[in-house]
Amino acid sequence: MLSAFDRPETPGVRWSTPEQWMVKVRPLGYVEDRVVSPLRDVLEAELDGAPAAECTLGPSTRRLGEWLGAPVSGLDELASVVFEATSELVPVTHPQPFQADVVLARGRVPRELAGQPVSASWTARSVALVADRSSPHAAKFEDLAVFPLGG
Repeated sequence: MLSAFDRPETPGVRWSTPEQWMVKVRPLGYVEDRVVSPLRDVLEAELDGAPAAECTLGPSTRRLGEWLGAPVSGLDELASVVFEATSELVPVTHPQPFQADVVLARGRVPRELAGQPVSASWTARSVALVADRSSPHAAKFEDLAVFPLGG
């Protein structure tokens, strides 16, 4: 569905690619290597037996500062667990309550790109601890751990 989304050529706007489409339940920002193992351990313990999450994309795009996003609902309970489990290891530095989105574009996003209809649904069957190793030339994400849901 996102591949078919209209992406007009717009000065100052960089459209995201399929490799960049993810739904963050807790953005961690920069995390020192020494914190990764404790994060894995606490997430493994907290997510053991957690149910799968029914996710809904939409109903329309929205501007998020310099991003264009599509909101994702159905992850509030899961996000709450992840935030609570990880906040002692990585302080929360962004506004709460956190709202999940798929980022569709970055840059000088004009107002008229917001409000476009977007709709999809799926079942989230895992949560990944992801390292962003991207460069200005390419997106590159690495799964450091994957935790199954629906146990």
